[in-house]
Amino acid sequence: MRPGEVEEESPRARAGGRLPGDPVPDPGLGDGPAPRPPDGRRGPRPTPRALVGALPALLIGGGIVYDLLTPRAFTAVPFFTAAPLIAAPLSSLRTTVLTGLASLAATVAVHAGYGLRPDAGTFTEVFTVATVAVLAAVINQVVRLGDQRLASAREIAVAAQRAVLPEPAARIAGFDIAARYEAAQRDAFIGGDLYAVQDSPHGVRLIVGDVRGKGIGAVAAVAVVIGAFREAAEQEATLEAVAERLERALAREGTRREGLDAFEGFTTAVLAELPHGERAVRIVNRGHPPPLLLHDDGTVRTLVPCEPALPLGMGDLGLWPDRATEYGFPGGATLLLHTDGLSEARDGHGRFYDPARRLTGRSFPDPGALLGRLATEVRRHSGGGTTDDMALLAVRRP
Repeated sequence: MRPGEVEEESPRARAGGRLPGDPVPDPGLGDGPAPRPPDGRRGPRPTPRALVGALPALLIGGGIVYDLLTPRAFTAVPFFTAAPLIAAPLSSLRTTVLTGLASLAATVAVHAGYGLRPDAGTFTEVFTVATVAVLAAVINQVVRLGDQRLASAREIAVAAQRAVLPEPAARIAGFDIAARYEAAQRDAFIGGDLYAVQDSPHGVRLIVGDVRGKGIGAVAAVAVVIGAFREAAEQEATLEAVAERLERALAREGTRREGLDAFEGFTTAVLAELPHGERAVRIVNRGHPPPLLLHDDGTVRTLVPCEPALPLGMGDLGLWPDRATEYGFPGGATLLLHTDGLSEARDGHGRFYDPARRLTGRSFPDPGALLGRLATEVRRHSGGGTTDDMALLAVRRP
């Protein structure tokens, strides 16, 4: 504010302390009371979970009203038994027990209101509500135990992902690097896709791959490929030799497997090498979707291999030697390696997501922003979920 000027009321103050688009505090998270809505506007609508949480009380109240408005022959026991059963999986043990006691008290009060002596029907209804209240408390504990086991399983899955697919450093040998893994299966953290970055005396070496199959077997193959890659990337003088080491490692792994995986196990992969002191990138593509090179002027180049090659693990079908293809990698450019979870994501009409077309003419402040935007667009393109895992690795030369 300049000297002599009177400070005007800010738009945020006129809007009651919050502008459109600002995050709304959740009163249930202990961040203080929620802001009052501006005059003439409706407050925030209750969430579905809040409505469900109020349902037990509504059922008890509705049961009392139902019993008072209907003849003696009609019973409100279904209302009173449903209340604790609904509270059991959604509330704490204390709330579930209190709901059961409230249902039992309402049942006794309704019958006492008629001024009749207890008979077999009254006893049966009271006993039924009491039994259901006890069962609701048991169900609550079973659900809590299941939640604890699920949380433990999630922690183990996160630890496994960090061990098998550790997050690469944000900067390696002068390059800006970001990686992202999007699992197709809900609550899954790792699958058959893989990525790794390794600095070596020969340059920064990278791999992005996709193991055939799903489940624990695919995760085991991922561990084999990444372990062999890290060792070979450090020791082998050429990128072609690294690919040969991976081929032998998968061949050894195939002898340990049983059934179809012993004969048809393979991994599609792209290996890249960024030599120190050179503005170039060398690529060996083993049956994998080609990487993209995003220039700082918005142009996108697809790095298609000069000679097609079979995936890793299928060397018995051909003896073609690997040949690395070299491309220019100027300053400001970003190398994007990905699995087919990106390029084969379909929308409701069966159309594939085309990353080269979608990224043309665009720029991103850093590799992390690029991968985040890609993940968001793929989810939107496929209607909120994909049918295949997606691994993304981006490297920018500053």
